[in-house]
Amino acid sequence: MSTTQRRLRPSMVAAVVTLAMLATSAVTTLGLSSAAGAATATTVFYLDIGASVSVGVQPTSNAPQGQPTSRGYANRLVTLEAARGVTLQLTQLGCPGESTTTMMTGADKCYRYPDSQLTDAVAYLRSHHDQTGLVTIDLGFNDIAPCLQAMTVDAACVSQNLAQLESQLPLIISALKAAAGANVTFIGLNHYNPYLAGSINGLRGARFASQSVAVLQQLNDVLQQVYDANGIAVANVVKAFDQNAPRTSTVLVNGRLIPANALVACSLTWMCRRGPYGANLHPNNAGYEAITDAIAALLPNW
Repeated sequence: MSTTQRRLRPSMVAAVVTLAMLATSAVTTLGLSSAAGAATATTVFYLDIGASVSVGVQPTSNAPQGQPTSRGYANRLVTLEAARGVTLQLTQLGCPGESTTTMMTGADKCYRYPDSQLTDAVAYLRSHHDQTGLVTIDLGFNDIAPCLQAMTVDAACVSQNLAQLESQLPLIISALKAAAGANVTFIGLNHYNPYLAGSINGLRGARFASQSVAVLQQLNDVLQQVYDANGIAVANVVKAFDQNAPRTSTVLVNGRLIPANALVACSLTWMCRRGPYGANLHPNNAGYEAITDAIAALLPNW
């Protein structure tokens, strides 16, 4: 008998069989582990819609009045979720200056009729209907901003525009929800009050800041009512900016008592900046981070 044809002793056969079973078990276990690992890797589409804050507008050296940046809350949310093992595939459709009216008509800086941010958002949601997704909605401020100009409040304008917001935002939400699948999470945002920062600019600024409080409260009340009626959670940006603090809370600055929430508005926006950029309504990096945290508090476990 040649060496290649020798019979294996029973003990050797048993050893070979045992090794084969162990190898098969190891391969099977590795395969299951790989499959389990693949199952835990989560990818979620993220549709970010709204106005300038939704696209991270900040003043820059190229655009002192502000331009979209990659330092907004949506970008930060992508980074935050990545640390949790969730990949957010971000699509931003927001347009600076967008109101609920321009959202629907496209009469803005970014869209032209018959195209609009709303038609693009609906088309996107339809094309991702069967996927897990997140939609953040940041609208409302530009509906009332035209009513607060030159440090005065036009009460009639506020009343008319809030009524329009109350009628139009539900139509926008209905169109978005009709296009979205069952696995899409919607989060609305309420709005911080940048005008509080006016309190540091003498009596006139303090008076305007005080008047603006009621207007922004009305705006946020309408937003809360509409989102509640449509089953949408609201990211509490007002709380993140510490603007729920009592108005009587003050801080002594340069011999003057300044509302504490006015100083927070200064620290989280560009409203109190001097130099080449000047005052600007938009959040700074710290402000966008605060908004990110408010949204993140409402995210599901994907």
